[in-house]
Amino acid sequence: MLFYIFVFLLICQRVLELLIAKRNEHRMKQKGAIEFGQSHYPFIVAVHCLFFVSLIIEVTFYHSDLSPYWAIFLLLFFIAQFGRLWALTSLGTFWNTKIIVLPEAKIVKKGPYRYVKHPNYIIVAIELIVIPLLFQANITAIVFTILNAMILSIRIPAEERALKSLTEYKETFAKSSSQINDVKKV
Repeated sequence: MLFYIFVFLLICQRVLELLIAKRNEHRMKQKGAIEFGQSHYPFIVAVHCLFFVSLIIEVTFYHSDLSPYWAIFLLLFFIAQFGRLWALTSLGTFWNTKIIVLPEAKIVKKGPYRYVKHPNYIIVAIELIVIPLLFQANITAIVFTILNAMILSIRIPAEERALKSLTEYKETFAKSSSQINDVKKV
């Protein structure tokens, strides 16, 4: 029963995020934003939907229970949730599940984006491992970690190209790299 409540709450969270993304998409497009990566987006949606299907089937079929290491996995899950919230709120209306770029927009370099370019993808990767392992759904953890890596190998380059084409993305991160190198030299 605990598993089904947990999954239900996760699905509710994802639906809420999709509603926020749709609202942000509408606002950004009204300002002249352009969408990229439409061809691979359905695969991202499919992977994320099938993740929940696989998780439910595996836990139900194998009658899996909480992992003996549940406390560690739950802590990692909550850390990931904090990171997710931090990443999403740092981007504000720029956050989306799609690649939507506002030409000449200033690149966000606050929150976790001060440290890494794509923190939300790291968080999703952690979740796709931790959530199944919390309930001993090892097959789901392995399969969807691989599928996520495959889709991100397409998604991240597409996002980078889109940002470089319409913003000062490359220059912004070049400045960050040179500032880090200057600090190392001191």
